[in-house]
Amino acid sequence: MKEYKVASFLLYSKLTLDSKHILNDSTERIQELLDEHAAQGWSLVSTDASKFGYAMYYYLYFQRTR
Repeated sequence: MKEYKVASFLLYSKLTLDSKHILNDSTERIQELLDEHAAQGWSLVSTDASKFGYAMYYYLYFQRTR
């Protein structure tokens, strides 16, 4: 039987000279979530992201077989 799980997080744009701050912050957060879920036997099957105003919403979809 397969189980499914969604992990999501939100990042806000900020005033900075680093034009890639959202990319850098999201990469770090995604890696943390991947490591955490992989340790529990979850596999990443899909991702999605959307922008709303000054925020980026990230969704990571995991599954595992029991």
